[in-house]
Amino acid sequence: MLDAVSARLASGKVIGWYHGREEFGPRSLGGRSILADPRGDDTRDRINASVKMREGFRPFAPAVLAEHAAEHFRLDHESPFMLETCEVISPLPLPAITHVDNSARVQTVTEQENGRFYRLIKEFAEKTGCPLLLNTSFNLRGEPIVHTPVDALLCFLRSDIDCLVLDDFVLDRASLPQAWISWFKGTRPPRQSRVSDNVYTLL
Repeated sequence: MLDAVSARLASGKVIGWYHGREEFGPRSLGGRSILADPRGDDTRDRINASVKMREGFRPFAPAVLAEHAAEHFRLDHESPFMLETCEVISPLPLPAITHVDNSARVQTVTEQENGRFYRLIKEFAEKTGCPLLLNTSFNLRGEPIVHTPVDALLCFLRSDIDCLVLDDFVLDRASLPQAWISWFKGTRPPRQSRVSDNVYTLL
């Protein structure tokens, strides 16, 4: 499965990644993530416009194998929670995760802490020579991060994500019935609470 997903990433596909327990905190850490190749010139614009549906200038963050972090970022320690910003010094072109001031908000990934996510990035590195992925939260603009498998499926159908990995299942957009996409495009999931997700942003 990881070989198949890393091959899709290497070919430029955008992946919705749902695996295991949900993150707790302000960043996606490989449990509920949207993933892509960080080297693509149009990757950031494409995800902002057709997946996240937000302003085009907003950057995305990299998830990098911890043992290779110092080769690509001015970072001399682990940063597992994607809370620190540092300078990009990579010999690789990484336009999708590099901000205008040449910085990035890095997540370092170890096999001990996040085994499947680590192995996915490693598979991608073996195919491309790039030991990092673009990693952003699995949600659309104005909505909370996906929580359940149903949330993940609805977000997949309502966006332009190319492929959904739902634990051990891989669903390609190209293989979905067109009626499903037409039906769900433009809809919003029912609100389960009177408390808006905008409260989180305010706090």
